[in-house]
Amino acid sequence: MPYVGAVSAEAKPEALKQAQTPAGRLTGLLFEAPGKLAPFATQPSESRGRFHRENESPTRTCYQRDRDRIVHSTAFRRLKHKTQVFVQDEGDYYRTRMTHSLEVAQIARSLARVLAVDEDLAEAVALSHDLGHTPFGHAGEEALNAVTAKFGGFDHNAHALRLVTRLEHRYADFDGLNLTWETLEGLVKHNGPLPAQGGKPLPGPIASFDARWTLDLGSWPGLEAQLAALADDIAYVNHDIDDGLRARLFSVADLAQAPLAGACVKEIASRYGDLELGRLIGEIVRRLMSALIGDLLAETRARIEGTKPKSVGDVRAHKAAMASLSSNMSGELAALKKFLFERMYRHPRVMAAMGSAKGAVTRLFEAFTADPNLLPADWAKGCGAPGDARTVSVVRDYIAGMTDRYVVLEYARVFHTEISL
Repeated sequence: MPYVGAVSAEAKPEALKQAQTPAGRLTGLLFEAPGKLAPFATQPSESRGRFHRENESPTRTCYQRDRDRIVHSTAFRRLKHKTQVFVQDEGDYYRTRMTHSLEVAQIARSLARVLAVDEDLAEAVALSHDLGHTPFGHAGEEALNAVTAKFGGFDHNAHALRLVTRLEHRYADFDGLNLTWETLEGLVKHNGPLPAQGGKPLPGPIASFDARWTLDLGSWPGLEAQLAALADDIAYVNHDIDDGLRARLFSVADLAQAPLAGACVKEIASRYGDLELGRLIGEIVRRLMSALIGDLLAETRARIEGTKPKSVGDVRAHKAAMASLSSNMSGELAALKKFLFERMYRHPRVMAAMGSAKGAVTRLFEAFTADPNLLPADWAKGCGAPGDARTVSVVRDYIAGMTDRYVVLEYARVFHTEISL
């Protein structure tokens, strides 16, 4: 059975191993799992270590420690007030980036447990995958990318790497969280090899870090990161159906005609008749999620059986993803995403709010870069001249770290008026 995170009383001294870092041997010890991971799992005892040398924990594996550092980071806390899909309605039911990340982590960990790969690494990648998102979801990212286009633009995945390697200031000995190589690999590559994706140049933060400590960008990540990426798709499709129905962006009758989810709606109606909305959503989501997870596990097991990887190196070197939905299910999921895109993400109410959010981010960027003294003092001191590359970099980091409500507060402070969202 896979490692479940406890240090066994039966753990023997000979079962303790050390891992490597670029600076040499770690001085701490890594416990071998008391259970047994699959041979193709990412083994904690074989970690490539951390960029900065430090002692490892005597009670946690290196990936458990990574997960804990992510949960305690300021970037993770800020996700609580960053929108997932921006809707004009406000309410306690709608997901934020934090609740989305927690749901992704739950699915990723469950998948990892079934496939006997490292649950803690899968969870760490899942929890960190959205750390770099701007306020107001993709609307904020599009605005920030547009205004910084001449200075490299903005990519939330690259910014997540920048956060965990530079911008988090929690430790006296180094910037960032000093996560293991495997967690950084998963954060950057969970959607697959980077150079192969459209031939686009690498975002600056990724290219810069890779030059210092290569993340083998041309290969697939370990199975744990691949599972985290699929868990992201499964989580957001299901919870966006939940939020979309509650926000009345589309109706149950609309969803009954949608690919994949429509069959669930019809089966529930046949079995239960009319249900209150909360119960109906719960029944839809559990059926849809079970179908997706069941298909993913069957397809992934078939791929593992077909290739018989003997190590995580074999997973990384494989020409295609080892974890995947079947081609039929992938097609149906893509069609359901198209339904959500048309009925929810491009709903007039959502689009109107997104337009206002983009305008707010753009105006704040222009104001801060023109007059860096408008920034808080600890940020302003890092700037150069108005509008130069150094100032743009500082302002980009500052705005990317904002929560939705902090944008509203800063907008009022700078422009002496409120945003109309």
